[in-house]
Amino acid sequence: MRREGTSLVRAGRRIAAGLAGLVALAGLGLWSYVESLGPLDLSVSETRSTVVLDREGRLLRPFVTAEGRWRLPLATADVDPHYLAMLKAYEDARFDRHAGVDPFAMLRAFHQLVRSGGVVSGGSTLTMQVARLLEPREDRTIGAKLRQVVRALQLERRLTKDQILTLYLTLAPYGGNLEGARAASLSYFGREPKRLSFAEAALLVALPQAPELRRPDRDPQAARRARDRVIDRVRARGVIGAAEAEAAKAEPVPNRRYAFPMLAAHAAEQAVAERPSEKVQRLAIDARLQANLERLARERIERLDPRLSLAILVIHNATGEVRAQVGSPDYLSRERAGAIDMTQALRSPGSALKPIVYALAFENGLAHPETLLDDRPSRYGAYQPENFDLGFQGTVTARRALQLSLNVPAVELLNELGPARLLARLHQTGIGIAMPREAAPGLAIGLGGLGITLTDLTRIFAGLARGGEVPRLARRFGEVPPPDAPRRIADPVSAWYVFDILRGAPPPDNALAGRIAFKTGTSYGYRDAWAVGYDRNYTVGVWIGRPDGTAVPGLVGRASAAPVLFDAYGRLGVEPEALPVPPFALQATTATLPPPLRHVRQDVPKTLASTVQAPLRITFPLDGSRVELGLSGGEEGGSLALKASGGVPPLTWLVDGAPVEAGSLRRSALWQPQGVGFVRLSVIDAKGATDSVVVRVE
Repeated sequence: MRREGTSLVRAGRRIAAGLAGLVALAGLGLWSYVESLGPLDLSVSETRSTVVLDREGRLLRPFVTAEGRWRLPLATADVDPHYLAMLKAYEDARFDRHAGVDPFAMLRAFHQLVRSGGVVSGGSTLTMQVARLLEPREDRTIGAKLRQVVRALQLERRLTKDQILTLYLTLAPYGGNLEGARAASLSYFGREPKRLSFAEAALLVALPQAPELRRPDRDPQAARRARDRVIDRVRARGVIGAAEAEAAKAEPVPNRRYAFPMLAAHAAEQAVAERPSEKVQRLAIDARLQANLERLARERIERLDPRLSLAILVIHNATGEVRAQVGSPDYLSRERAGAIDMTQALRSPGSALKPIVYALAFENGLAHPETLLDDRPSRYGAYQPENFDLGFQGTVTARRALQLSLNVPAVELLNELGPARLLARLHQTGIGIAMPREAAPGLAIGLGGLGITLTDLTRIFAGLARGGEVPRLARRFGEVPPPDAPRRIADPVSAWYVFDILRGAPPPDNALAGRIAFKTGTSYGYRDAWAVGYDRNYTVGVWIGRPDGTAVPGLVGRASAAPVLFDAYGRLGVEPEALPVPPFALQATTATLPPPLRHVRQDVPKTLASTVQAPLRITFPLDGSRVELGLSGGEEGGSLALKASGGVPPLTWLVDGAPVEAGSLRRSALWQPQGVGFVRLSVIDAKGATDSVVVRVE
């Protein structure tokens, strides 16, 4: 008996040793296998779409990855909680408890496979699915499944449950080039996944299992069947009630994809170009205001020429933040050249720079808002300014002259100041301007004889709102411009004088008077229409014109741009606030002004135009230009405005030698073309002087 017992003990020891050896060999083999896989690589998850956000974190515009995929960053806190509950109930009920692998689910899947001879349910956990997404493989072998198991265990050791779930929400496929729940929600539902219906949440749960077969934009019926299976299972597991399940099944399945947001498209492109390595970029723009103004731009431009563009810029005066930037009404429009950011294009400002001429005159003691100026025919050397309506008001105050945007009084003040002083002040404030190369700066620069962008023009008026200090623009949220010496366009008193004057300018028909200070401008040849307005808090700039610089007859700042300005101001959502009166501001009438300020002193005498007559010239249309009047479509187009300068009235206008208007004391006329083609326009004055141009009307 003792020998038999000893033999049994020895045999047991040998078996135990053998089993231990087998376990050791298996462990060693498993260890070798794990080592052969190499370290866990999460770099795939770092390849994401660049997104540009507004000041509140709202999406302005996403960009595809280098591979052309939409893979938008997403956190679990940014997803509807009902969706997360349905996802776990359908895919991995024990996700929050297991260590990456759910043995119960794998045994259930194996048992179902043996009984039915086919796959009934998968045993993969969400962690295992993330492992497959990180290392995608086409084969579905036991080796591939073992690899997923190992990687899932590694993921659970390295990351938290929330991080693993975030990877799934970012990488899961949803059909086509859509990856991640955020891209899918924006594309299929047209909104962020923060708030989803039960039907929408169920569809997002169902799609990743067979994204191409269940794509709602390709096969909505297959998508509906897959969605309804998810609804049935989560109802059975108590995630939703019977009534909620019934309502979810009744909800239609989307059958198309929505376009991704493209708010502030130009600003987003500029931000990405400046910092291409940053995947999340946050601008100072307000998405709601931006959407409102983009909608306004589209509504307004649809009533005008189909080749016109429109730009709007909004600056918060205190911070210099760009709160809205509409570079064009339709970024994707080829006809309107929508991809060109017209807030950055150099154009002639017309009369929009006149307030700076007046501000410098006030600052230098040349004038006061109640100083009397002469609005009558005058000539400065060879230059003879004329008002827009070719009429004259006689003697007017500086206030009235600026409110009516009279050209002759503005030139009179600039003549006293000197054009060089205006240019120097613009350069000192960091304003970018372009001057004609072939001519020295003259008095015409006060009426738009230079180039400036809408951005810089709006900055100038924001400077007036800040007591004369021009702000540096802050385009990114939280960005603080580097400190530097103040860049003043005017002193505080002069800036307030200009505000007080412009607030009294007659508003367009769609607006109330006295709410904001504003100034319009129309460039030479009707190429650009401008309007810039401001109060204590905001400055808004508007530009309308053709990106290619073609003349647009009838395009006038007051009639075209000013109504858009006032509508844009109404969409800011705040009441305009007046600038406070600065110390030492002189509020007086002309009669109570000090004698030197009652009239402008004239250091450089001007010459009455009647003394030496300027030569007769056709100022519009220009020789060799193409004027589009809408005749190309075969319909009756608009009238062509003819303008001349100089000469001795009355004037006679001719088209191809035939008179169209004779004996006119005005230097303008209207002509109605009968068709498309080249024409010769001529004008003859009372002394027989003539001028002619050849243009093409279309």
